[in-house]
Amino acid sequence: MAAKALLLLLALVSLFLGRLAAADWSILNQKWRNIKNAKAADTLKSYCESWRINVELHNIREFQVVPQECVDYIRKYMTGSQYTADSERAIEEVKLYLTSCCSLQNDGKDAWIFDVDDTLLSTVPYFKKHGFGGQKLNLTSLEAWMEECKAPALEPTLKLFHELKDKGIKIFLVSSRRETLRSATVDNLISAGYHGWSSLILRGLDDEYLQMQQFKSEARKKLVDQGYRIWGIIGDQWSSLKGLPEPNRAFKLPNSIYYL
Repeated sequence: MAAKALLLLLALVSLFLGRLAAADWSILNQKWRNIKNAKAADTLKSYCESWRINVELHNIREFQVVPQECVDYIRKYMTGSQYTADSERAIEEVKLYLTSCCSLQNDGKDAWIFDVDDTLLSTVPYFKKHGFGGQKLNLTSLEAWMEECKAPALEPTLKLFHELKDKGIKIFLVSSRRETLRSATVDNLISAGYHGWSSLILRGLDDEYLQMQQFKSEARKKLVDQGYRIWGIIGDQWSSLKGLPEPNRAFKLPNSIYYL
C-alpha cells in the first residue's frame, strides 16, 4: 500500500515538474521572440530613418513612392513633433542668416522666394488619406484637393513670411502648381493668413514641357534680369533650390513624401 502511494506521489511530482518546465520554456520562447521582434523593429526604424535622411541630403532622387516598409515611419515623422522641430530649426537658421547677411537697399529690389506646397501650405492632410507616399502620386486627385482650398499654413513659415515682408523685402512665390489653380491657390493662401506677396508664379502651358528645376531657375532669372537681389529661397524640394542663377542662400524644409 505504501509502495503504491509512493509511486502515485512520484507520478504527480513528475507531472507537475513537466508542466512547470513546459511553462518556463514557453515563457523563454516568448521572451526570445520579443527580443527578436524588438531588434527587427530597431533595424527597420534605422533603415527608414537612413532612407529619409538621404532623401533630404539629395542622395536619393526621383523616387516615385516611399518604400512600403517605411510608409508608417514616414507617416509618424510627418505628423509628429520631429517634423515640426526640424521645420522650426530651418526657419531659425533663416532668421540667423538674416541678422548679418543682407545689405538691404530699401529700393524695392530686395527679394525672397518661397515655394508654396509644403513650404507655405501643407499637403499633409491630403496624404493622410492617400498613403503618405506609399502610392504613386495621383496629380488629378491632388489638384482636385487643392481646388478645395483647405491646405493649412505651416506656422513657422507663416511667421517668417510676415517678418520678411515687414522688413520691406519683396516676396515672390514660385510654385509647381499649374496656372489653372491660380484662383484656388490665391484663395487658399489668403485664408491661411498670407497676403502682400509681390507675385505668384505658376506653370503655364508653355512650362509643362520644362523640368521642374528648369522652370524655377528660369523664373529666378527673370527676376534677376529685372534687377531684383534674391537674398534667399526656401522650399521643400531640391528642384526649388538648385540651378542658376543661385540666390545668396537656399534653405531646405523637410519632405520625404514625394519628389518633384
